[in-house]
Amino acid sequence: MYAYQETQKLAQERRELTERLKEIIVERLDLEIEPSLITDDQPIFGRGLGLDSIDALELFVVIEDEFNVTVYDDNIEVFSSINKLADYIVVNSEE
Repeated sequence: MYAYQETQKLAQERRELTERLKEIIVERLDLEIEPSLITDDQPIFGRGLGLDSIDALELFVVIEDEFNVTVYDDNIEVFSSINKLADYIVVNSEE
């Protein structure tokens, strides 16, 4: 029973993290889209949400500050989707 509860807790935390990431992207980059319309595997840049390199820089800073992680230039692929970004935060958070 304990393993099931722990799994449920981790799943809930993951959902909360992905929802928070969507809210941050919409709010900080002033996008005219509801966060709930962003899918977890949708590309963040390019044809996905249409973000550019200036948006990327702003998003780097916000993510680093909000989640206490460091994103290096060679880790740009972590911003390819909400899921990949969430994975990176979970593994690298310095809380």
